[in-house]
Amino acid sequence: MSDPLTKARTYEAGRESQISPAQRPGFHLSPRVGWMNDPNGFSWYGGQYHLFYQYNPYDTVWGPMHWGHAVSRDLLHWQFLPAALAPDTPPDQDGCFSGSAAALPDGRHLLLYTGVRRKAGTDQFFQTQCLAVGDGVNYEKYSGNPVLDQTVLPQGACPYDFRDPKLWQKADGTFRCVAGARLDGGSGSILRFRSRDGFHWEPDGILEENRLGYGCMWECPDYFSLDGKQVLLVSIVGAQDVPVDGVELPPGNHVLCLMGHEGPDGRFRQESLQAVDCGLDFYASQTLLSPDGRRILVGWMQSWSALDHRSPQPLPWFGQITLPRELSLREGRLIQVPIRELDALRGPAQIADTLRVEGEQLLEAVQGSMLDLTLEAAPGETEPLYESLSLAFTWGETDCVRITFSPAPSTLRLERSGSGSHAWTHTRTCRVENRGGRVKLRAILDRYSLELFVNDGQQVLSCVLYPPQAFQRMRLDVRGSAAVRVESYPLLP
Repeated sequence: MSDPLTKARTYEAGRESQISPAQRPGFHLSPRVGWMNDPNGFSWYGGQYHLFYQYNPYDTVWGPMHWGHAVSRDLLHWQFLPAALAPDTPPDQDGCFSGSAAALPDGRHLLLYTGVRRKAGTDQFFQTQCLAVGDGVNYEKYSGNPVLDQTVLPQGACPYDFRDPKLWQKADGTFRCVAGARLDGGSGSILRFRSRDGFHWEPDGILEENRLGYGCMWECPDYFSLDGKQVLLVSIVGAQDVPVDGVELPPGNHVLCLMGHEGPDGRFRQESLQAVDCGLDFYASQTLLSPDGRRILVGWMQSWSALDHRSPQPLPWFGQITLPRELSLREGRLIQVPIRELDALRGPAQIADTLRVEGEQLLEAVQGSMLDLTLEAAPGETEPLYESLSLAFTWGETDCVRITFSPAPSTLRLERSGSGSHAWTHTRTCRVENRGGRVKLRAILDRYSLELFVNDGQQVLSCVLYPPQAFQRMRLDVRGSAAVRVESYPLLP
């Protein structure tokens, strides 16, 4: 084991004891210590789920990138394992960046990641793809690293923007991967590669190009089949702040879902697209195929475009991974719902009732910072369409986070200015399906985050929170009159 990896493992083991469980989310993965960004190596291996992540164990800001490591049997209760990778070889001496994992036929666990090395005398970093092999706890870097470098790039492609390989094994036993790259002219693309054994790789063409249509660089790609379609997920750097081709996308950095099929030439044929998450904090998603056949997605519950590195952090760790989500397609849209395992954490219902709401109404029975709450609203039978409906989680007289649905314009607004967050932005508004004033919202709260699932997973809005105390109550506020069905359950990790 190298000195940098030994140092990281020693540090995290000692520092972890200073963080109490009450300082962490109840069922979202946070870093063992220090800083977390992109989820990596999301895989099923050795009878459990493995999730690695971009990691700086030494501080709560971005720094020398390691791979942190945790395992789970239900995707909700996580056990930390020692750091898996440290920047300690020539190809990755300046960072072990994002990548993926797969089980090899001989029983070993294969990691494919981006190694970063500074170009001498410059501020530019060569990005190449490297391997490590291990037993689920300890990993040895491949002597043939890097296995993919600038020699395999298309002519004119930038060697400093070639990263984030997503690996999978085909039914015939061969391996494939996709990676993000920036082509001549600055446009992002997704490149394909193939291997007979997972160690020796060769180019397999360009899967899709951005052509500067949706932002600039495409990174953290994922590519898979879902309900008869091919799905390509890309995280966008330099996204526009205006609708693209009639599709409303969040401003700044976000994750784009392209759905379509693969042509005879192996190129992706786009049929539709949408934002994966319309909230304030979501980036760098990654999926796996579970043993029971579900396609499950996670992402980093932060966003570079909303992050303020200058503010002091309120906790001894920074960064979370989203609640895992089950994916499906419905009427041409990507549908996301919380993993079914979450239902096992529900305690006795706090409330399960249909209310007629005019103006403000407190729901004092709904308390706590770990909740699974579903709200269904509809216009009153004889009253005109209500103007708006707001749901606010509060402590004292302060709204931590407020969700407002306005049926006439069919918009949903998420606002968290009272949450204690130091981010640059606190509001997000998106259009939702118009159902004549009918809407269904499922809010998952876990101490430091809110994930809102709209209309049975048609849209999701995620954001992080830093409340100074537990939520004391929930408040409804209807301008007009509405029939509101509320079910709320405490979540007991």
